[in-house]
Amino acid sequence: MMLDGFECYEFSHAGYTYPVLRAGSGPGVVIIHEVPGITPEVSRFAQRVADAGFTVFLPSLFGTPGRRFSGAYAGSRILRACIRREFAVFEANGSSPVVDFLRGLCRAAQEQTGGPVGALGMCLTGNFALALAADASVDAPVLSQPSLPFPVNARLRRALHLDPADLAEVRRRAREEDLRVLGLRFSADPACPAARFERLREELGDQFEGVEIDSSRGNPHGNAITAHSVLTRDLVDEAGHPTRAALERVLAFFREQLTPNG
Repeated sequence: MMLDGFECYEFSHAGYTYPVLRAGSGPGVVIIHEVPGITPEVSRFAQRVADAGFTVFLPSLFGTPGRRFSGAYAGSRILRACIRREFAVFEANGSSPVVDFLRGLCRAAQEQTGGPVGALGMCLTGNFALALAADASVDAPVLSQPSLPFPVNARLRRALHLDPADLAEVRRRAREEDLRVLGLRFSADPACPAARFERLREELGDQFEGVEIDSSRGNPHGNAITAHSVLTRDLVDEAGHPTRAALERVLAFFREQLTPNG
């Protein structure tokens, strides 16, 4: 379970127990991995956040930490997520039950680090960060290619995988507490359609910042039309590339929202 640079412990809350990898020091950031699990690309991103001056909490919700990505591995994890009670992949107006565990982890991270935390979800877990923003422990939610509910029709393409009461609380915090929400997606990604970001803008107005990276055919940066994982598998870590700019924007967002001087 151990990965270089991380310590590992088990955390229990709301009837769930999962391993959590921790690294770094400073304000807390809970990073919720994508399908199929904590791949080398995910752990590399988490280490990048830790190196930027944050304490990273990286729960392992499924998959084998350190195992490399493959299509077969990802497919098997998606199928398992579809049948596990912790995940409600077609739920439009409610969060997955595992969000209750993640809320407990965010509160524990706040206690350990002494201040509000950031929460970043990716792909199948991307919308979880929005649900976590309904809790006072989270001041910096980031939704990277949020893909739930699976967008199989027009209604689900606009859905946020969020309980109406939680959405109302996120809107209240945005209005009264200056809560800001950051979202990332590739423009041609069918798993995270443009309609979902349009809905976020409708709900949160200027408090939602959407970073949409051109992945249309023939785009000037060579992003594949199939590009999906902004911060991990499809990151081009080169100065001037829009995915590198997105990564830097995430780190800046955490600094702005979680450090005393912004």
